[in-house]
Amino acid sequence: MEISKNQLLLKRPINVKAVVTPRWKEEAQQQLQAQINQLDSQLQQLEMQGQRMIGELKKQSLQPPGPEALTQIENIQNQVNEQKSKLLDQKNQILQQLQKLQTLELEQEVSQGQIESVFTVEKGDNLIRKMQVEILLRDGVVEEIRGDI
Repeated sequence: MEISKNQLLLKRPINVKAVVTPRWKEEAQQQLQAQINQLDSQLQQLEMQGQRMIGELKKQSLQPPGPEALTQIENIQNQVNEQKSKLLDQKNQILQQLQKLQTLELEQEVSQGQIESVFTVEKGDNLIRKMQVEILLRDGVVEEIRGDI
């Protein structure tokens, strides 16, 4: 990209949209399901680690455990519960996304996020129009570029 003295090189966000197709829906479902499976795995690991730490504390402390050991056990349990709550919130958000995905109609356009682009401007250009660019994808292939490139 060659730039003259009368031009300026700028960055702009470009909105990326996708057309809902059977393939797009299937891939989106698979991605969301993979995230759910990962969260389930993290929940299991968290539970096992918490139980292991509490078991070690019980082994190391007096029988019955003293007040200090009971406080440590309670702290561990609270940390585990707090982390479990965060993971369950994430899982619920993903389940809601999965539910929304089911309601999308074929050929509908949905936002996929943004990417950055570099462009030139020069005297007389309409900057607002040059900033309003979006890309439409169909199954990962650019179908349309909208706006002033």
